[in-house]
Amino acid sequence: MNFGYSHRSVFLIGVLASAISISACQQQEPDSSLEDSINAEESVPMSADPAEPNDMPAATDNATLNEVEEDTIATVNTGVTQLTYLCSPELKVEATYKEEDNQVVVDTDMGIVTLTKTNEGTNPEVFEVATAIDGSEGFTQWRVAHESRATGVMRTAGADQSNVNTYECNKAE
Repeated sequence: MNFGYSHRSVFLIGVLASAISISACQQQEPDSSLEDSINAEESVPMSADPAEPNDMPAATDNATLNEVEEDTIATVNTGVTQLTYLCSPELKVEATYKEEDNQVVVDTDMGIVTLTKTNEGTNPEVFEVATAIDGSEGFTQWRVAHESRATGVMRTAGADQSNVNTYECNKAE
């Protein structure tokens, strides 16, 4: 064993022992804990006056049942049907049929249009509007057929009405 090597080892061990003993001798301040904060009581000024009452005055002139019945009108719109169609080329159509108005609102990624029924038949039902699906100049036509409006065809064109886009659609399950 070499004397220079052991001398260095003893020196390093001494330095480490000194550092540990010095750090152990230092006093550490206690951290204020959450419990101390909770236990600390703060002074809050309070009023000797009572709080305002929350009593609401009651109506003494109650309406009769007949008055309420005449004033209340409830309507249930049962003439609205919403269906989703998946089309080719790729297009998703949300169609909301308004039976009373003979209209359908067609909602797609390209836009939303309200079309009016143009025929008396139910197979096919034909709806049209004189604007393109994006609201610009052109036309949109929606034809639905079969039981429960199971299939549909949408035709739409912009200002150049010779360039018609056709989508074949099937009702999504």
